[in-house]
Amino acid sequence: MSAHGIDARENARRLSELARIWANAPGIIGQLTAVNHGTIAMRFIATGFAFLLVGGLLSMFIRLQLAWFGNDVLDPARFNQFVTLHGTTMMFLFAVPIMEGFAMYLLPKMIGARDLPFPRLGAFGWWCYLFGGLFLYSSLLFDAAPDGGWFMYTPLSDATYSPGKGADFWLIGVTFAEIAAVTAAVELIVAVLVTRAPGMDIRRMPLFAWAILVMAFMIALGFPPLILASILLEVQRAFGFVFFDPALGGDPLLWQHLFWLFGHPEVYIIFLPAAGVVSMVIPTFARRPMVGATWIVLALVGTGFLSFGLWVHHMFTVGIPLLALAFFSAASMAVAIPTAIQVFAWIATLWSGRPWLRVPMLHILGFFVVFVLGGLTGVMLAFVPFDWQAHDTHFVVAHMHYVLIGGMMFPLFAGLYYWLPLASGRMPSESISRTAFWLVFVGFNLTFLPMHLTGLLGMPRRAYTYPEELGVQWLNLLSTAAGFVLAVGIIAILVDAALCFAHGRRGRRNPWRAGTLEWALPWPVPNYNFASVPVVGDAYPLWQDRALAARTADAAGWLGDPRSGRREMLGTGIVSARPEQVVYLPGSSWFPLACAAVITVILACFIAQWYLPAAIGLVPLAALFLAWAWSNGHRQAPLQVDAGDGLVLPPQWACHNAPGWWAVVATLLIIGSLFASLVFSYFYLWLGAESWPPVGVQGDALSAASMTGFAALVVSAALEHWAGIALRAGRRVRSTWLAALAALAAVVYLVSYLPSLASAIGPPQAHAYASVVWMIAGFCAVHVVVAILLCGHAAMRIRHGYTDASRPLEWRIATAFLRYALAQAAVGWTLVELFPAMQ
Repeated sequence: MSAHGIDARENARRLSELARIWANAPGIIGQLTAVNHGTIAMRFIATGFAFLLVGGLLSMFIRLQLAWFGNDVLDPARFNQFVTLHGTTMMFLFAVPIMEGFAMYLLPKMIGARDLPFPRLGAFGWWCYLFGGLFLYSSLLFDAAPDGGWFMYTPLSDATYSPGKGADFWLIGVTFAEIAAVTAAVELIVAVLVTRAPGMDIRRMPLFAWAILVMAFMIALGFPPLILASILLEVQRAFGFVFFDPALGGDPLLWQHLFWLFGHPEVYIIFLPAAGVVSMVIPTFARRPMVGATWIVLALVGTGFLSFGLWVHHMFTVGIPLLALAFFSAASMAVAIPTAIQVFAWIATLWSGRPWLRVPMLHILGFFVVFVLGGLTGVMLAFVPFDWQAHDTHFVVAHMHYVLIGGMMFPLFAGLYYWLPLASGRMPSESISRTAFWLVFVGFNLTFLPMHLTGLLGMPRRAYTYPEELGVQWLNLLSTAAGFVLAVGIIAILVDAALCFAHGRRGRRNPWRAGTLEWALPWPVPNYNFASVPVVGDAYPLWQDRALAARTADAAGWLGDPRSGRREMLGTGIVSARPEQVVYLPGSSWFPLACAAVITVILACFIAQWYLPAAIGLVPLAALFLAWAWSNGHRQAPLQVDAGDGLVLPPQWACHNAPGWWAVVATLLIIGSLFASLVFSYFYLWLGAESWPPVGVQGDALSAASMTGFAALVVSAALEHWAGIALRAGRRVRSTWLAALAALAAVVYLVSYLPSLASAIGPPQAHAYASVVWMIAGFCAVHVVVAILLCGHAAMRIRHGYTDASRPLEWRIATAFLRYALAQAAVGWTLVELFPAMQ
């Protein structure tokens, strides 16, 4: 008999049934339809390392070209393409996705969950990431590789100065790949909030989980400005809009503001997960809990907050008033404070512990050295006079690599070696791993330390050659030679990790004697992670409760009996982590691959200027997403689920705190950031315009059509409210009809107001005011249409018995989106109709 009262035969039966339920389908079909977080996360990690190798290969060509003055390894055009693709690959296709991959693999295991809350969303994100990266690199096949730099500044990247398809491949490919980032952010936010193990309240959350939570919120707020900027520039290139054309009221600097509203937070989006890795590795090898854990959490949150006030740090030379520069200079220095808090806490933990110097700790020590040096040069660049001298030189290139490689790659390799025994069940080669570390550490410093000097001597960045008189050829030759040493070291680490899975020495469970929950898992790690849901009572539960690993491997605890035949996991309270719901998860599915494939076809048609087929492709895409949504839910699900050991909980569809609800909250946060970026663009262009709106385009400020449109928004919101009341009262038919009328009122807004507005404003090619108003109206219209579709879907779900007063989740989601869409449309209406009249 087990400790919980079931015999060994019953325990084995339950474990076998859990393995069957959570298994991927066999063969190639299973590979294409897999959604399990472990499988998808490994794909993110493998794809990220593949892009690292590609980006590194490009950098080797760049270094060969710069090894000596007058080299012709690359011609100027190819050099610009390689520089652009190298930076784009490292920033968009390696750094962020691979850290998200680590988070997707580790987070459920760390917090005691069986999977992420939306497995199909994670799979969809990976397909978008893969197809987006391949879409970008397919530009090489058409001799149309982008060459405008990884930041794609305007006006260099508009159709006048970049008339080919290179910029289009960049804009579309990067935006496509960014879908993976924002979908992963939604998943990770919800996972941390509502799927932690019982007992893991916010005081006991792993520091890595805190870092991932802050990073995910930063992605939700920071990526939308770049997504919007990419859309605006692509619309300008494709249809002649004039957002960035100063002759027609636009401003090229708008692109820089939107880009760096994303770009500087991205530095910390990359760094914070790496800091979370450091905060997990150091306590294990110091053999004591982290010193000042609360201060580290506050530092993580503070870094995330401050990072959004630093974007002008990259624009000190564009002519911004000195008073504004002083503010951003101070903010650039202030962000060093929370980072320093973490560094001192890490050092204090090592100082007060008994450090064990294994390979992961070597990379942590390398991180300390390199990142601190990069931080010091960052403080130097925060001083405006110094930045004026060093801007766009190799000094900035060196600083960026010290911060990004020091702040991300060394912790990444530390985490790789730390969790490799968990993923592979084997230990890596000690000799290869130590040799590879020293190759990376020495090669990195000899590559980028001389670049500080070449920059101070006047060598500009992104220049394909330099004059002999500059006198930097020997330093460049040293950087090139050391760059190859660095490349050999990175390849050695990746080869060592790959060989570990097949030829490494068998390791025992928890070889580092760590205290966090992921090390309670056996090897091979089951797809369901934990047979029974763990209950924790400490931030380092394995140090506190040595029997916990055995209990979670036994199928006698909570959710140990898979009697439903479905994938289940426990949902808990946001703060307290008390059990609140049983969350049913979907199995293998074609929907992620099918949706990503259709998006790829649509974007390919768009870049080929086949706009009608691209528009037609939206129909099957919408149908696929609606079918995906319809496949959710469980009409026969009981309103109370026996989770075992006397614990009875509702399913997520009947729970107020359901993962789906928090997913729509996170999604609306992302959309709200997009819309806020668009409103920012409106006011930014207005501040620089001589006349806004220009004479002759404002029309009648409050026409009958505009009043009708506003009234339709109000009526739609009221009808939606009454529909909700009817549903809660159990009147399904009435709620369905009221929902249909709410959607109809929203349609009135679309057909009565928007055509009238377009007629009054005039063509979007005439002036930046018309361009941005068209974009605001279109943005609002798209979300109203999506809200109508969601309400129609929810009404059909009510009619077919999936949603009712006791299971209102899908209705809550649809109406929340409708309320947001109506509120957003009202803000857009106010901006367009009332704001010009107040000038």
